[in-house]
Parts: sequence; structure tokens; C-alpha cells
Amino acid sequence: MQTGSARPQSAEMTPGPGYRFRRNARRPSPEVVHRFGAFGAADVSDMMNRLYTMNPSIKPVTPRELRLLGPACTVKVFPGDNLMVHKSLDLANPGDVLVIDASSSMMTAVIGDLVSTKARHRGIAGVVVDGLVRDLDGILALGDFPVFARGTTPLGPLHRGPGEVNYPVSVGGIVVNPGDVIVGDADGVVVVPQESADSMLQRLDTRAAGAAEYQSAVARGEFSNAWVDSMLAASGLESEPDLD
Repeated sequence: MQTGSARPQSAEMTPGPGYRFRRNARRPSPEVVHRFGAFGAADVSDMMNRLYTMNPSIKPVTPRELRLLGPACTVKVFPGDNLMVHKSLDLANPGDVLVIDASSSMMTAVIGDLVSTKARHRGIAGVVVDGLVRDLDGILALGDFPVFARGTTPLGPLHRGPGEVNYPVSVGGIVVNPGDVIVGDADGVVVVPQESADSMLQRLDTRAAGAAEYQSAVARGEFSNAWVDSMLAASGLESEPDLD
């Protein structure tokens, strides 16, 4: 029986779902990840049938020319806390992107300049936060560390837990598994499921030559919208009579 001074059991944290981490997660080869660097997020999104693109509220807070590219090291935190973000610095591989599920919380920052500096020293390729960051001047001073988030706040997090590392998360409306390939640029962030990475690269490579030729023709002013008329005609749509 609990006494009046006893701590409620509901306040205790217990190991298991919600409070756990994995040391190792399967990742695609560095060669596969590197090849995605030849394509913009929009190109990859098209090949993913536009269903694996994060909510546009998650955008670069660092210079737009800094791109995100790497396998995901996933982190789930309790809103307002970042204990497991600190733990992820010991679990991520060089070249990984930290993908942090903060439940879209606008309460506190999840990372700041110190976490970003530590991550950069560990060789982490960047961070995506479904939440807020702080110490933006310090992050910008790093010069080459891309950070994507919903925004900034001066309010810092607690460091108590719970949380998870290297388990599935939901970030920007997309489920991200450890090892999924993250591609981010000024347009936003796209997630390539690890098991689809090889086939996606084949499709992107096949499409690239034709896409480049078409873009060059458009730049010269050489294009036709006959395909639009074909689609409208197939729907039975015809031009209505002109107004008198």
C-alpha cells in the first residue's frame, strides 16, 4: 500500500516500449546513399509517387544550399525532453542523419548549438526535427551542418526521458525506419524506405536522361501542351462557346 508521501507508480519509467534503444541498425551501403546525391528531393519524391515527402512545415533553418543525405538514425522523444537525442550521438554511425520525432511539439527546442556541434564531431550528416530547435546563431556558425525543423525557440528541453533510438518514428507525417535514406534540400525532405533504395535508384537513373533533355527543351522555349488537350478530351471535356 502506498503512503501519502510515496511517488505514484504511474510516474515511474520502465524499460521497454517507449524507453529503449538499439545499438545497431541495418543501413544501406555508402555507395547507394552517395548515388542519391545526384538527385533533388523533388525528383525522388516523384519516383516515390509523392507519398513519402514530409510535411512542408519541416524546412531548412540552415542555409538552403546545405543538403541532407544519409541513412536515418531515428529518435523518439517525449515532448519537451531530449535525453535520447544525447544518447543517439553514441549510437549513430558517421554519415547518418538524426531523424527526431518530437510529436510536432511547439513546447521546447529539441536540439541547439551544443548538440549540433557534438553531432558534427561524430560525423553525423545532419538533423531533421519534427519540432523546434534553438541557438540558431551557433548552429549557423558551424557553416556546414544542415538542420531541418518546424522553427526555433529560445526555450530549452529537459533531460529526463523517456524516448527511443533506432525504432520506427513518425516525422512530418511519414513513418521513418532506421536505415531509410533521407534526402533533403531547399524543397523539403523525402524518405526512401531502405528496402526500396536500389530499385528507386534504377528508376531515377533511367528517367534522368529524358528529364534532362525535356528541361533543356523547355529552357529553349520548345514545348507543346498537346498532352493537356489529350487528357481533357479523354475526360470528355470540350471548350464551351465564347461569351457574346
